[in-house]
Amino acid sequence: MPPRDRVDIDHLLPLRPVTFQILLTLAAGERHGYGITQDIAGRTSAKMRLEPGNLYRFLRTMLDDGLIEESERRPAPDLDDERRRYYRITALGRRVAAAEIARLEAVIADAKARKWQRVR
Repeated sequence: MPPRDRVDIDHLLPLRPVTFQILLTLAAGERHGYGITQDIAGRTSAKMRLEPGNLYRFLRTMLDDGLIEESERRPAPDLDDERRRYYRITALGRRVAAAEIARLEAVIADAKARKWQRVR
């Protein structure tokens, strides 16, 4: 695999919705698994809920792809469960998320250009 700063991100697009949501969550700061699920549920009005098994499967893939990494920083031991793993977005993850946003904006622009009307 080429160095992560030279990865062609086009092969990672389009992102799966869960992957994109995890990147959006981690773009705001480091989180542990439960914190990620809570943030996504809150931002999506509970329309997207992740079960732990699914979340950790996505996290493993994202770690392998270099989109996120485990954080070594930890809260004070009396404020945290030592078993928790914290994750943060990488520079590659930020580039991929930005490319996905641009891709989605192009899709929306195309839909608007075609005079697509929202179904009520």
